[in-house]
Amino acid sequence: MAGGSFGPTGVAKERAEQYQGKVTSYVIIACLVAAIGGSIFGYDIGVSGGVTSMDEFLEEFFHTVYEKKKHAHESNYCKYDNQGLAAFTSSLYLAGLVSTLVASPVTRNYGRRASIVCGGISFLIGSALNAGAVNLAMLLAGRIMLGVGIGFGNQAVPLYLSEVAPTHLRGGLNMMFQLATTIGIFTANMVNYGTQQLKPWGWRLSLGLAAFPALLMTLGGYFLPETPNSLVERGLTERGRRVLVKLRGTETVNAELQDMVDASELANSIKHPFRNILQKRHRPQLVMAICMPMFQILTGINSILFYAPVLFQTMGFGGNASLYSSALTGAVLVLSTFISIGLVDRLGRRALLITGGIQMIICQVIVAVILGVKFGDNQELSKGYSVIVVVFICLFVIAFGWSWGPLGWTIPSEIFPLETRSAGQSITVAVNLLFTFIIAQAFLGLLCAFKFGIFLFFAGWVTVMTIFVYFLLPETKGVPIEEMTLLWSKHWFWKKVLPATNLEDESKNESNNSV
Repeated sequence: MAGGSFGPTGVAKERAEQYQGKVTSYVIIACLVAAIGGSIFGYDIGVSGGVTSMDEFLEEFFHTVYEKKKHAHESNYCKYDNQGLAAFTSSLYLAGLVSTLVASPVTRNYGRRASIVCGGISFLIGSALNAGAVNLAMLLAGRIMLGVGIGFGNQAVPLYLSEVAPTHLRGGLNMMFQLATTIGIFTANMVNYGTQQLKPWGWRLSLGLAAFPALLMTLGGYFLPETPNSLVERGLTERGRRVLVKLRGTETVNAELQDMVDASELANSIKHPFRNILQKRHRPQLVMAICMPMFQILTGINSILFYAPVLFQTMGFGGNASLYSSALTGAVLVLSTFISIGLVDRLGRRALLITGGIQMIICQVIVAVILGVKFGDNQELSKGYSVIVVVFICLFVIAFGWSWGPLGWTIPSEIFPLETRSAGQSITVAVNLLFTFIIAQAFLGLLCAFKFGIFLFFAGWVTVMTIFVYFLLPETKGVPIEEMTLLWSKHWFWKKVLPATNLEDESKNESNNSV
């Protein structure tokens, strides 16, 4: 572990200044191919809301919702409230939660590529089942297989990106995953906008097209190079060196390789990483692995993206207009992720999270006020107020897209030492999917109960997470991945939490480095 805190194994000193290399085409291609896994995750988020607002889909699988939707006397906020419909959306995330725990030992023992391929195959099966579904059971089985794909893909891809990327650009390249996710969401919204005209089978095309990125992910995972960190961890040091030379474009990789070797010695001595990660010396990383993905979901973004067409129909937009509006939010999310990629390794993680949080709070409060004053049961928003709502929802999405969207994945994937990295990423994905499941299952009910207050509910959580970042998250910009734990012993709060032996060894390391 970085910091040399546990005896002779682990990274004993900082070597970041000795790292050499440049951004090679090899790195860019590897990151682009690996990030395709994010596009499937995003496509599913985007496609779910659009399909569940299509009358043909509702009539075939959720007839009760279809009938309720046609009754104008129903409350605007409650007409889509149905646990079966919510289960269609959220079953995928529960399956992903379970499968990501299975993915952890696969990723650690057989490499990042193995999990990427497993995820791609599961996505292919799931998309085929959904496209050909003839009953609810088959539909849910397809969703569960998609969930297995998400569990494996989301576990392996962020790790792959963090380990392949050079230190000084790790944030931007890691965000390829989030960029692919946002492109997947936008693509799904555009597909839904087109397939709603293809009655009565348009929804099948929407669900089935997930097979295309799944095929790319499967083939890409097969042809990608394994990460040097994973190869070294599995005893293939010379092969890891060859890959690292290709990735960095230089033969001078001894310092970075030595950090990997030191980290792998400790990693291989840890037989039970999930048990190890609960120890006090890993407490800061564990807290981040739980809180970052939890807060990412509690921004309320998934609720907007899952149910954007439903949400806009609820606010009085017509069927076509609602899908158009949700396609707009998808496009905005893609563009804002480019902002984050350009700024994250210049301004740092903390600045983006804090400014993004403040903007999200303002937007959610304004939307809540407009809906509270101008929108009630059996009412529709005027055209002017509808435009204002969409504008502020887009501003909310922009803020999410440059802050919690990408960084909710980037930070947990870069802070763990090698011996607990796979387990830590599994916890991150599991927490993300658990809260995604909870919010997806509860959102329509919350919308019915809270009405416009749903936006204030999420604004409250964004306030909490912004304060959390300000006080408890150290800046990780420019810190080598195998030396990341040096950061915690210097932080005003976490150095009080870490065992005293960590701090004593860290003090010795700093003294040795200064000699």
